Amino acid sequence: MAKPGLDGHDRGAKVIARALRDAGFEVVYTGLHQTPEQIVQAVIQEDADALGLSLLSGAHLVLVPRVVDLLKAAGREDVLLIVGGIIPDDDIAPLEAEGVAQVFTPGASLAEIGSWLESALDAREAVQ
Repeated sequence: MAKPGLDGHDRGAKVIARALRDAGFEVVYTGLHQTPEQIVQAVIQEDADALGLSLLSGAHLVLVPRVVDLLKAAGREDVLLIVGGIIPDDDIAPLEAEGVAQVFTPGASLAEIGSWLESALDAREAVQ
């Protein structure tokens, strides 16, 4: 779980990280103000299966493609990419076109997020 860019609010990211830990996921939260490079380096170091980006700043159409490009350059396009936060409906399709597997906006329940993640990871594992 990562907070890219200059957004200084991470309460939601911490709540989701805690809920996923409580549901049995191993979660690494990189903290505030992470660059795309720092985020991808953490994915590589932790050998992560999924990456959740929490964005409230409006920079999602700049930061997410940069993360995607860096994941590809590192040979980690297999990472399941999830975005959450204040994402306008009109921006969801462009994010998905970039390779985002799922976008969760305010109102998504913790159970919904955990259930979706578990199903997506199970489906991916069944294919491999």
